[in-house]
Amino acid sequence: MNADLPHSLTPHAAWKMLNSNPQAILVDIRSSMEFLFVGHPQGAIHVAWIDEPDWTINPNFVTEIRQLILGGVSSAEGVSSTPIILICRSGKRSLDAGQALLRDGLRAVYHIDEGFEGERDEQHHRSSVGGWRFHGLPWEQC
Repeated sequence: MNADLPHSLTPHAAWKMLNSNPQAILVDIRSSMEFLFVGHPQGAIHVAWIDEPDWTINPNFVTEIRQLILGGVSSAEGVSSTPIILICRSGKRSLDAGQALLRDGLRAVYHIDEGFEGERDEQHHRSSVGGWRFHGLPWEQC
């Protein structure tokens, strides 16, 4: 395992971790529009990595994540014992966001490798070959 990369989880492994560890948090890092209108895992907390209207990296991302886990930070070297599971559309942005958290000293960082919608199929459709929604895990939308 590369210490510079977040731990990779399948959607089912993430669901299992969330159900077996009450401290684990699931953070949906997609844009506000994706989170609201495409849908998101039930119980996911929204903290955008890149968001509209400027589509730039959120300069407060790490701070916002640290605020979420204040109760789970140990005093030993500022390392969080709270598992932070990141999800995006297909697993690419969550990998980048996870690397930012690791650079800032957090260690219990995971990302869902298939994301919420997964990769596109031959017809360029998502949610048909992988992802949280494809696997039938609980989700909702507005």
